[in-house]
Amino acid sequence: MKKLLTNLTFWVLTAISLGILIGHLRPDLVLLPILDAPLKGRFMGQELTIGATFSEFLSGIFISAVKLFISPIIFLTITLGIVSMGDLKKVGKVGAKALLYFEVVTTVALLIGVVVANVIRPGDGVVTSALGGGDISKFTKTASAFSWWQFFLDNVTLQVLLAAILTGTLLTRYEGRDRIVAVMNRVSKVIFSGLHKVMLLAPIGAFGGMAYTIGKYGLGTLLPLAKLMITVYTTMALFIFGVLGAILYTCRVPILKFLRYIREELLIVLGTSSSEAGLPSLMEKLERMGCAKSVVGLVVPAGYSFNLDGTTIYLSMATIFLAQVFNVHLSGSQLLTIVGILMVTSKGAAGVTGSGFVVLASTLTAINVIPVEGLALLLGVDRFMSEARSITNFIGNGVATVWLANHEKAFDRNKMELAFGNVEDSEKIKV
Repeated sequence: MKKLLTNLTFWVLTAISLGILIGHLRPDLVLLPILDAPLKGRFMGQELTIGATFSEFLSGIFISAVKLFISPIIFLTITLGIVSMGDLKKVGKVGAKALLYFEVVTTVALLIGVVVANVIRPGDGVVTSALGGGDISKFTKTASAFSWWQFFLDNVTLQVLLAAILTGTLLTRYEGRDRIVAVMNRVSKVIFSGLHKVMLLAPIGAFGGMAYTIGKYGLGTLLPLAKLMITVYTTMALFIFGVLGAILYTCRVPILKFLRYIREELLIVLGTSSSEAGLPSLMEKLERMGCAKSVVGLVVPAGYSFNLDGTTIYLSMATIFLAQVFNVHLSGSQLLTIVGILMVTSKGAAGVTGSGFVVLASTLTAINVIPVEGLALLLGVDRFMSEARSITNFIGNGVATVWLANHEKAFDRNKMELAFGNVEDSEKIKV
């Protein structure tokens, strides 16, 4: 019993269950305003938002606290990894191989979404007038043409990634780097120690996020679009266990053991609908299971910008779904155009809640054959599908790191066996 009560996974799962229950039974309580308006601002490069309602406030506090660790952890991990690697040609090789992997796997995810949506046709029979409206102006206003420059300006993770690569490169050429590296190692240990303490707040964040979702939208909003929901979740499950499972199989890493190893982080992502909430912890666990620090530091941050498998599947299926709802027949050339556009616009979706919806708006605007007003149909269920997107993105980045570490011969299988065999011990809460 004591072992169970000190296990963070147990508390996160309990918090999610309570969030669903209280959000359904007492939406007035979880949506109780405690601030006049949401608190928004930037700190250490991260966009921080704390909602005005009780449940949003709880979730926002946790996510904002975790975000504070993202930039320093990425910077220190990548910089120290490059210095330890020493060979700059190897750094470039890993980066190029990672980008190629991202493009191939996300294209596979995109094609799977298009094919499944056309076979199951979840949009057939949906009556638009029966689903209610919604304010989509905040999404359509930001649905401008895709800009790589704007993508870079808005993506703090990518900026930190490039800054760390530059710093690591300069340090490898500096003769007095040992003293600087020693200081950075000490700072890294302090930051990770602080992260472990913040992660103890995960149950509170998971409770707030789930309670807000259920309290605001209600379980009844799922019924009109149940077919789309089931199709999306099923497709993502098939992608995880089929495509990602096959990739791990080539590395002799069992997908089920890998998912069990990161289950704590998966539950946090599920509860908060934000894959960023688990990013720092994922990086630490990947190192612990045998992936080289240098590979983890390069692949995971880049993956959060370019390897969004779940978002890609959602964008493709949602686009085809809306075409079916409005009886828009898409020819073969139009489907290829959609695939081409999504290959670009999907890269502009950061791994945070709601960004996929904005990218969908920009995609529909670029295609210009499906009414953008159809986005109102998805407002009520977007939060629920955001959970599936975030989890798939999260797992996809973990798998990408393991695969690249294996192919770069930067993977310690003995560490993996130890980590997989002592999951409970490594996940105990230190009081």
